[in-house]
Amino acid sequence: MMNFLYKILLTFNSTSLLIVIYWIKEQALIDWLCISPKLTNVPDFVSYGIYFLIPVLLTLFSLWLASYLDNDSIEENKITEVEQANNAFLPSYLGYFFVALSVTHCETLIYVFLILFLFTYFSQTLYFNPLFLLFKYKFYYVTTVNGVKVFIITKKSLKNPSKIHFPKLKRINDFTFIDKDKEL
Repeated sequence: MMNFLYKILLTFNSTSLLIVIYWIKEQALIDWLCISPKLTNVPDFVSYGIYFLIPVLLTLFSLWLASYLDNDSIEENKITEVEQANNAFLPSYLGYFFVALSVTHCETLIYVFLILFLFTYFSQTLYFNPLFLLFKYKFYYVTTVNGVKVFIITKKSLKNPSKIHFPKLKRINDFTFIDKDKEL
């Protein structure tokens, strides 16, 4: 059950910037007067900042929640190849932004978001979230000696495959792991 909820949260976090960009494009503002009559002159950027802050906080929450996932590890000398994956996802996220900027109706955005959400969830191979970059995480494809290619989310800088080991991995699914080892 924990893995299911975690995957839902990761999927939402990785697609939620689409909604944030749409709200900013539409200049949707928080109605501050409903909160307090004293908040009459709150600048627009405060609303936009709060919209952006919500996915950031949810991403931070998902990083904390990862501690409760199943444990796994990869021993030293068990990795044959390392490939950085940070830049491989940039075109996808630029695509999300262009979609958010071109959608004209909220109903259309809801359908587009639901389709992207479902595709991201059911692909279950990668949970790339660009907001992880704010927390200094990097993304790598790692090939093991068995020829299995896995996706690793880590703060480590991976260079020499024979020296890499992950004693404190958390399993998101069979091919995606997050490294919770504090040692860099």
